Amino acid sequence: MAMRIKKEDNVKVISGKDKGKIGKVLRVIPREGKVIVQGVNFTKRHQRPTNQYREGGIIEREAPIYASKVMLVCPNCDKPTRVGHRILESGEKVRVCKKCGEIIDKV
Repeated sequence: MAMRIKKEDNVKVISGKDKGKIGKVLRVIPREGKVIVQGVNFTKRHQRPTNQYREGGIIEREAPIYASKVMLVCPNCDKPTRVGHRILESGEKVRVCKKCGEIIDKV
């Protein structure tokens, strides 16, 4: 299934323990159908000291969440919306907001 959400998109969580939170997509994992959203779905990881992490301890970081649990927030109308596609006269394919009909960005 094609991913309709891209890196740097603002999304709103529509189900789960973080329902209602809005954040920016940090990473998209299309093979698993998941995204990592800033400030959402924190997990704790026990890390021992290494060269990369000088201090050990419990580190909190975002974990992947299924892309079906998030909705794109339209930059024009600021509402969570489904994403459509449209081909312009110039031949460019663009993402379109299903609520207001405005162009979100190029694909």
